Amino acid sequence: MARRKSQTKPPSNETTSRARSAPGSILRVGPAGWSYPDWAGYVYPSRRTKGFHEATYLAEFFDTIEINTTFYQPLRPDHAAQWIERVAANPLFVFTAKLWQRFTHEIRSTTSGSAAADECAVRAGFDVLRAAKRLGAVLLQFPFSFHRTAETVAYLSAVIKRFADYPLVVEVRHASWDSPETLELLRTSGVSFCNIDQPIIGRSLGPSAAATSAVGYVRLHGRRYDTWFSDDATIPAHERYNYLYSAEELAPWVARVGKVAEQARETFVVTNNHFQGKSVVNALQLINILKGSKVKVPEPLRRQYPQLEEIADSPPAEPMLFPLGRGSTDVMK
Repeated sequence: MARRKSQTKPPSNETTSRARSAPGSILRVGPAGWSYPDWAGYVYPSRRTKGFHEATYLAEFFDTIEINTTFYQPLRPDHAAQWIERVAANPLFVFTAKLWQRFTHEIRSTTSGSAAADECAVRAGFDVLRAAKRLGAVLLQFPFSFHRTAETVAYLSAVIKRFADYPLVVEVRHASWDSPETLELLRTSGVSFCNIDQPIIGRSLGPSAAATSAVGYVRLHGRRYDTWFSDDATIPAHERYNYLYSAEELAPWVARVGKVAEQARETFVVTNNHFQGKSVVNALQLINILKGSKVKVPEPLRRQYPQLEEIADSPPAEPMLFPLGRGSTDVMK
């Protein structure tokens, strides 16, 4: 199901113009995370030069990256300072970062006495990014099991209050949150609603184009219906994100991003379908469509996905092994 043949036909002019009609809004598009072993030879060179760093490399192509590691443990201040230096060559670059899962997936632990210490640990790294004006948003990513009830609304409100001094974004995945009350809670709290694309299974939250604060946020997870909720231990974890969006699938999201950008001061679009650099492919395609300009393409990626030649702002550094449209253009076989 995920191995979908990539399409190079662009969306209609009407869709493209709608996406670029937000005056004064800053639009940033980039992938979620950068530390993936399978990106070697796809996104990154197979042989890396001395001093190579993934964030520095990606900052040549994108103005944002969503930090994934902060979901698993707090960001160390020294690491935050190093990452700031790594992206210094791009003055437009800002990170977004996930909140530690202890506050979104372990509700019992965050109502205990350790919550204050956990909060301090989280703030230590985030504050370094914020002081350098490199923190665009903090994502509170809640699981599908986090349904809307009186108890969870109260808990969400408490977490928002705890971190209210950051530009917060709330991602919920269950359809019970699809209500005017949810949007009103976020709007009155000055918190952004995260618009997501995910496999619609059961009561999964569907696509949207909401903006409840000055920050707009969109996340594309892919559409792996066969692995999204799978408990099959024989299926590698990365298969959940092994999905390449076609141009036809991106088109409705181009329109939604335009609607979000019309309401927000700064809009982030994050691609999370990371396996073998597919998130980078789709992020580059979205930049090309949303901003109406050719894009710089990583050399390894253009060899793996020759369809990117159509939007590249320069010819390949080396001749392509196969002419465009032949050879390995269907990388999802």
